[in-house]
Amino acid sequence: MKHTHLKILIPTLLSAAILTGCGSDNSTSTPDPVPPPTSETPPPTTETPVPTPFTIGLLPDTQGGKDSEGQAHVSIYPMREVLAHQAAKGVDMVIAVGDLTDNGTDLEFSEWRSVAESYAEQGIEFLPVMGNHETSYAYTYNWIENMRHFIPEDATHMPGYEWINYYVVRDNVLIFGLAYYNLPIAYGWIKDTVETLEGIDHIVVASHDGLIGAKYGQTREQIVDGTKGDDWVFSVQPQIREFFAAHDVIYVQGHEHQYQRSLISAKTALTTPPSSSTPSGGNYRMDTYTQIMAGNASYKGYEFRYGERELVQMIVAQKNATLSKGSTHYDVNSSLLTFTDQRIDYASYFAPHTANSNDPDQAFTAQWHLMDKFSRTKNRCESVIYPNSIPDDTRPVLVLQTHYMTNNCYGDDGSYVNLVGGQNNTFNRTDTRTRDMSFTPGFTRAESMNDLIRLNYQWLYQVHESWTPNLNSPVRVIPDYDANELIIPETTIDLKEHLTLSWLPANDTASDILIISGTQNQTGVYQDDYGVTKNIKTDTGLSNSQTDGSAKSAVLLPATATQDWDISTAVSDTFAVQFTAPESLDSAALTLGRFIEGEWQAITPGNCVVDSAWSESYLTEAPVRDSDCADTPLVGYDSSFGNRWWVVLNTDAEIALVTQ
Repeated sequence: MKHTHLKILIPTLLSAAILTGCGSDNSTSTPDPVPPPTSETPPPTTETPVPTPFTIGLLPDTQGGKDSEGQAHVSIYPMREVLAHQAAKGVDMVIAVGDLTDNGTDLEFSEWRSVAESYAEQGIEFLPVMGNHETSYAYTYNWIENMRHFIPEDATHMPGYEWINYYVVRDNVLIFGLAYYNLPIAYGWIKDTVETLEGIDHIVVASHDGLIGAKYGQTREQIVDGTKGDDWVFSVQPQIREFFAAHDVIYVQGHEHQYQRSLISAKTALTTPPSSSTPSGGNYRMDTYTQIMAGNASYKGYEFRYGERELVQMIVAQKNATLSKGSTHYDVNSSLLTFTDQRIDYASYFAPHTANSNDPDQAFTAQWHLMDKFSRTKNRCESVIYPNSIPDDTRPVLVLQTHYMTNNCYGDDGSYVNLVGGQNNTFNRTDTRTRDMSFTPGFTRAESMNDLIRLNYQWLYQVHESWTPNLNSPVRVIPDYDANELIIPETTIDLKEHLTLSWLPANDTASDILIISGTQNQTGVYQDDYGVTKNIKTDTGLSNSQTDGSAKSAVLLPATATQDWDISTAVSDTFAVQFTAPESLDSAALTLGRFIEGEWQAITPGNCVVDSAWSESYLTEAPVRDSDCADTPLVGYDSSFGNRWWVVLNTDAEIALVTQ
């Protein structure tokens, strides 16, 4: 994002220096003559080109079910609302994440095209991928005939899987589209492509399903619950996780008819520590990749089955609505990924509705609410901040961090920051339902009950021990020897926060710019497995959801917790940031600024800045300031250290040093 306005006055000397550098009349030396432009010599430029944002919209599953005569349809009304929302937001491309149809009929394809074509005519690109309702119900001929006009002409197709798996490059973004169950098949091709192409900063892989699911997931279906000797997923699953983490992939999918965002670890969650920086290598990221389940745009919703695969997964957002079992509506979801040079901005919206067919009386106008977001860059440090519901007697276990405390994270100009106080007291909670698995000796991968238990703990769930506590339940799988089934019992899951500290080059600022993201995405909402709202302040969790076998307790939320799915007015838990600038900057002329509504502003007036080193006690008892500072943010300057500021915040923010 280009910052073009600054409320703080820039000194005349700085302006003169800039003019001098540009060869203005104030220059004290004669510049070298500039040769006239020729066909071989482009004209000189004096400004760095402004990066152009590229925005991708995610269109979830659009199956509409069957009418009274048995004819399947596309869910026209939710699809219209999603595309209208994304067009209004200025998307350049829409990825349709599969299950465009229910039965793959010509009528359904015609319905889907009738909605999409009007937006394609406006210049929006579409990248459709095949879902299981296409691969199972439509011939490849039908798919190509209906989708070849949407798949970009410059797409590069995977040999042997043309029109099924393909990629395009837009600016510095590489985007893969893969059919249902094709991720393991396409992995080698993806790897070769990524390692061959140059100038790529961001990678999006889109498919209908993924390795780690909420209801499904290839790891559960094809490995743990899979067929003996059928190793097409088993043999590459760890390599996919490692490669995606190493390349900071954003993986988007449909299939689950619910919204979820999580981090998937290349190793295991409990062996993936927060990131920071090293003297030789600079900032480094966590060994994870981002997985986004795009939600729903159909006339059916799914409950949360099997729960968090906490061995490798850390869920940071979860919402579903099923219009069943007490749920009063469906959700329709619209999510947007915006890439601007090194920066990514993500926003996801939901709108409740009760439409269940394309009958005229089912039409609705979506009332969109922001429910999830993040902003980050390639140059970042990151942490998973766990909720404060971790029992007091739980060992620290390296990564089970509930406080906003980080190590140093460096900007390119030598500035560095660290979080120095606060705790995650505001978090969302969700229930899952009970499910089961079975085995058939000689046919399934598991030959016995012990085999099936082992596979679950090897691939999905964390074994509970004092040194590796399972925060979702002390027993995630329970053998039922009489029924010869393995039970995955219902449980209650508290969500985590994905905190990122990202850097951008200085832009109308004296220092590089810090982006703090991930602190205000949760508000204390609690829902059950079907999407029914519960009250986290009064309702306990399900039995056996705490590490000692009891139920998770009701939560004493801060007064700022809204318990609302709409996070547009959410307030984060109070936390503190310490910002240390290079010694070359003149601290007397600077103050901490914040980017708000397109312009840089001093966070607090100069007379309200406290001259003091940071003290964690300031989170509960602010230092004495002038009476007119009572309603201003708490900012301090540590004169004993020099060029070090700190600020207490309760939202995500973009901050930098600016001129007073």
